[in-house]
Amino acid sequence: MNRRLYVPLSVNSIFQGAAFITLWVAIAAIAGILIPSSLLAQAAPSEDTIPVGTKITTQNWQQYKQFMPEGLADMFAGQFLWKLPADATIEIGPTVNVPEPPTYVAASEKYGSQVRVVHLPNGHMDVLNYFGGLPFPDPEEPDKGYKVLANLWYSYRPHLNVTDFKHPVRDCISDRYDNMSCESIDIVYRQEGYNTDPGVPVFEGNDVWYTEWLMVEAPEQAKYTAQLTLFYKDNQKWQDEYVFVPSLRRSLRLSSTARCSPLLGSDLAQDDAQVSGFNGGIAFFNAQYLAHKKIIGLTGAYNYLEVGNQFPKNFYQPLMFPPPSMGQWQVRDVDVLNIQRVPSERAGYCYGKRILYIDSYYHTGLWDDLYDSNMKLWKVALLAVPDAAIVPGVPGGRAPGLDGFFTMWDIQNDHLTVITGLNEKGEGYFVNSNAPKEYQDYDRYATPSGLSEIMR
Repeated sequence: MNRRLYVPLSVNSIFQGAAFITLWVAIAAIAGILIPSSLLAQAAPSEDTIPVGTKITTQNWQQYKQFMPEGLADMFAGQFLWKLPADATIEIGPTVNVPEPPTYVAASEKYGSQVRVVHLPNGHMDVLNYFGGLPFPDPEEPDKGYKVLANLWYSYRPHLNVTDFKHPVRDCISDRYDNMSCESIDIVYRQEGYNTDPGVPVFEGNDVWYTEWLMVEAPEQAKYTAQLTLFYKDNQKWQDEYVFVPSLRRSLRLSSTARCSPLLGSDLAQDDAQVSGFNGGIAFFNAQYLAHKKIIGLTGAYNYLEVGNQFPKNFYQPLMFPPPSMGQWQVRDVDVLNIQRVPSERAGYCYGKRILYIDSYYHTGLWDDLYDSNMKLWKVALLAVPDAAIVPGVPGGRAPGLDGFFTMWDIQNDHLTVITGLNEKGEGYFVNSNAPKEYQDYDRYATPSGLSEIMR
């Protein structure tokens, strides 16, 4: 049976060049009509979105500049050492929101109304009465920026994220001469407090709520180099850093001022070392709310096999930018923050400011623009957020790990780091009870004394 679709629009409002194309792409989607890719590539953005199927290229990128973070726009403009190839393309897919785990949502509803922001005499800020879930389900002024930052800090993550020597995280570091060195790393991320996953204690540790354990597996000369970071429930306490040095066969405690030191030789500082885009702690930073807007972000709907296979040769070379075969980008709502150290502790800190684009639905970063102490752009980072993950006993859910990938470009020193948690088969993190039993050992992988067991 033939059907006719009537759209009550005036002739003048329709026949406006690219606007005509955009209109009929939308109509075709409703009617189930297949539109040629050559037509989709011409679809122009409206003021608040980009049509699904649009291809952003090095020739038309300026039409979509309003949807790009500063660092991404500069990359398309060719302002960095690394250049996008002439045929580089970003493909826009549908925007999809995977629901957060119902147990996390329930904790947000139960405790969200009682969480408060407090201002302390030393210039620090903190959250009061937080017990789990999203601290501020509907952040508003005053202190809106800080509330959004707190939401990122306590965004959902499973109790346990693990990679082992069979499925290690892989990272590669490249310089201006395209010299590249790669390494494999085992990772154990453990949430010890404010847990909402079923069958897991709300508080597993004492005064620590989160730990990050990393150990180099390859190359051989760096094997067994390990790091443990402790994040305290008392946000006013500095994170503790311990590094195991194989040549000494012992661990060393790093100074609390080492937050600018590189993470295992990469371009990431300790304060960058989270796929959320921020690892610095919420007591030592102010967060100015800049804007709510839409940007394009590579989040979800990955081709996991394509990302993991032949890593990193399958990226656009030599800048390690993802090609369309790795996944479609989405138009995402974000909250843009200007994050700076509190004034009393800015002296000697590496970054003058961090402009972080935080996904308004998932509360994790999509893009990072980092500035030096003179407010000159220093590093930019594509934070590819993982897709929906299988969390045992939890319907839905997203496991913030490196099941996608992460690229950071140091544009002042012409250096970059690209990381993925996917192996050649597209397999990634183990979550909670799916993790190998040995990595579930709390004492070994979540306490400083556990480092002494390395090489035994």
